Amino acid sequence: MWCVAMRALLARGIVRAPSGSVQPRIALGRNWQIERRELKLSLWLMERKRNGMLANVLVQPGLLELREVERPTPGPGEVVVKIRAALTCGTDLKAYLRGHPKMPMPTLFGHEFAGEVAEVGHGVRSFREGDAVMSVHSAPCGYCYYCRRGQDNLCELTMKAKVLGAYAEYIKVPAHIVQKNMFLKPTRLSFNEAAILEPLSCVVHGLEHLDFDPEDTVLIIGAGAIGLMHLLLLRTLGLERVVIAGRRAFRLRVAQELGAARVIDAENEDVREIILDLTHGRGADLVIECTGRPAVWQQAITLVRRGGKVVLFGGCPSGSTIELDTGRIHYDQITLISPFHYTQRAVRRAYELLCERRIEVGRLITGEYPLTRLPEVFTLLQQGNCIKYAVIP
Repeated sequence: MWCVAMRALLARGIVRAPSGSVQPRIALGRNWQIERRELKLSLWLMERKRNGMLANVLVQPGLLELREVERPTPGPGEVVVKIRAALTCGTDLKAYLRGHPKMPMPTLFGHEFAGEVAEVGHGVRSFREGDAVMSVHSAPCGYCYYCRRGQDNLCELTMKAKVLGAYAEYIKVPAHIVQKNMFLKPTRLSFNEAAILEPLSCVVHGLEHLDFDPEDTVLIIGAGAIGLMHLLLLRTLGLERVVIAGRRAFRLRVAQELGAARVIDAENEDVREIILDLTHGRGADLVIECTGRPAVWQQAITLVRRGGKVVLFGGCPSGSTIELDTGRIHYDQITLISPFHYTQRAVRRAYELLCERRIEVGRLITGEYPLTRLPEVFTLLQQGNCIKYAVIP
């Protein structure tokens, strides 16, 4: 570091190398005290650059501060990733607006990311400095009650040891995630596209236990990023009768571009009337709720046919309640499915879909903003004329 500082000061004329000498010396003289202070400042700035980083800190609901914080260092099995792209998420927006019970403030946040390996801890063999990588923010333990039964999305370690802090220059990935859910990024995949691995894994998990008929009519309620990813996956599976309902004109236009058979403006059209008309009065074979609003959960159950299935994907605030017609659920044999998070298998499948470019997610990223403008990004998200934004350090 001293040599680097000396070279920088040589270039600025603060230090000069005498003729015939290979060792630089300080230019002594009447300005020596100033030059000495500049030397100390240069060394301090280099040390700060090496040990510090910029990160967005959520101080309280509605208040973000860009702070200089300590750059993470990896422990055994851990990897520090230099963020190249962090994507916005509906959960992040909710946390920004009203806080989150599992995110005590002040806190770093953001969890959809891709980047380059900056530093590896002892024992890491699968990755090395400079590798382009993509990752999710959690991984199961592999041996608990739920993991042994193939329900590793419910593993207690998944929520206890997740990693947050993607709206920063660097992020540290814990060893268990490095081992199970971090991957090399193929060169043909952009960092923006690679960063969508986490939400796509959730969507894959939500659909992986369903059986489909090519003639099924599927209704997706909610035209945000999650609803549109469901649309893309269903189209990849060969389903053509996929209808999507939403309230934002911009998002409905994107849904149409991505292959929706029909879009419904839920603000100005009667969703139930249209679905019954499209299905000869039966209702949709499958309804996927992607808004996380209790009233829409209730509505979803009224839109499915007898013997149909309702996927309650959108998470409502804790403590929310809904009223159900038990006769409708029982006598019409309605199946309710409530997928949570993702399994390790779903992450691997999502990674393969992205690498094979079987699902084109680039259209879901509306634009890019620098790390310093994150508050502006959250303002834009509230307006709804977007899908996702990539935040670039």
